[in-house]
Amino acid sequence: MDFDVIKRLLAAFEREQVRYAIFGAVAMGLHGLARFTEDLDVFVAPEAANIDRLKVALRSVVDDPEIEHITADDLLGEYPAVQYVPPDGAFHIDIVTRLGEAYAFADLPIAQVPFDGLQVSVVTPKGLYEMKRNTVRLKDRADAEALKERFGIRDEGER
Repeated sequence: MDFDVIKRLLAAFEREQVRYAIFGAVAMGLHGLARFTEDLDVFVAPEAANIDRLKVALRSVVDDPEIEHITADDLLGEYPAVQYVPPDGAFHIDIVTRLGEAYAFADLPIAQVPFDGLQVSVVTPKGLYEMKRNTVRLKDRADAEALKERFGIRDEGER
């Protein structure tokens, strides 16, 4: 994944005041637990004006008319997720406003984390742990264990 593009995207999100939170493998890396990934997972606040700011931010980094096809209707609808692949195809961005009934933007524990001179919005280690611990993907379960160990996260009833 291209570090420079990620940095420019996150700087654009901040500049345009997009309400967002990074989750997934990039969030793991921002919390000090690096894992290879080919995508950037981003929760965004489910508001039409916020999605417009997101598109402005994306256009400032990637010259691609396809960005116009990212709509509030899609991200506020029944299946609130869009996968955007820039023209070079080197990576993709998964943009979501909620994950089923389990996670909505408003419910996410978010922290500001330093990233190469920026402060970026990231789901907290505990939040990532909760999102990953009971999934079917083995790499998510491995991520959950790494988060639990690194940050001393305990499940309810655990000492």
